[in-house]
Amino acid sequence: MTRHADLELVALTKRYGGTVAVDAIAHRFKAGVYACLLGPSGCGKSSTLRMIAGHETVSDGSIVLAGRDVSHLPPARRGTAMMFQNYALFPHLSVRDNVSFSLRMAGIEKPTRDKRADEMLELVEMTALTDRKPDQLSGGQQQRVALARALITRPQVLLLDEPLSALDPFLRIRMRAELKRLQRELGISFIHVTHGQDEALALADEIIVMNDARIEQAGPARDVFNRPKTAFVARFMGGHNVLNLPQGNIALRTDEMTVTAAQAGRIDGRVIGIEYQGTHVALTAEVAGGQDVTALMLDTDFLQTPKDLGEVIGLDWEDRVAHPLSA
Repeated sequence: MTRHADLELVALTKRYGGTVAVDAIAHRFKAGVYACLLGPSGCGKSSTLRMIAGHETVSDGSIVLAGRDVSHLPPARRGTAMMFQNYALFPHLSVRDNVSFSLRMAGIEKPTRDKRADEMLELVEMTALTDRKPDQLSGGQQQRVALARALITRPQVLLLDEPLSALDPFLRIRMRAELKRLQRELGISFIHVTHGQDEALALADEIIVMNDARIEQAGPARDVFNRPKTAFVARFMGGHNVLNLPQGNIALRTDEMTVTAAQAGRIDGRVIGIEYQGTHVALTAEVAGGQDVTALMLDTDFLQTPKDLGEVIGLDWEDRVAHPLSA
């Protein structure tokens, strides 16, 4: 897919009465990117996705796909397709007929739409179940059908609204790999809404963190995790401590904290939490100013020098790992 299939949001705004759900956001999604819109409930990420899809009207600003403003076009004419959170399959139709439904609505004859549906079902590895009804499928199988149905229109951008939230944890991890494989094979942009940081890090080339109707930070997944710009991003991405010290506000990764004897590190803290996490033990300590700090210790290190609740410990880190934060 060529560069001209970039998707650009230009001062995109959504108001519901007096409430601003999306506040003049601007972002360019490069063609062929896997992007995750990440943020807490109510931050504006689903409203953004639904405006791109054409399922919500745009209050202000515009949506430009492949150089053309699609803001006021109906969903079927935008070059996008949406996969809904609840899959929205028709219970009375077979798998094949569910997948080919949009082609039927477009007046395409049955042999052609069946052939296209079978191609899509092969892509999502569902060829053996084409004649089943949705209620005869597992959650993961229903999701594959919904994916095939969205992809049959050959969109330039596939929009996914929390597509893994209905699946059990084991299947969710399997389907993450499946989505990534599909996106690479098809070479089109996937824009995926989630509130799961692990999901975003596992899938995304690019993460767009939203907070309070605005984009708080956007960039390559690794950069957003390793170099959060604000305390909100550091906390929301997880794996970081946010510390307010006399010299300023910093983020410190939990795996880069060193546990020492009391008064042997930079700060002391009283242990208030010990959580076994398999390869590591997460030690949480309360430090000056009522701030909580978590340090990850290797399980073997913790066994050699165990800590108890209420014990005072030292915490240390190297200068290079302290990441300054803006307000």
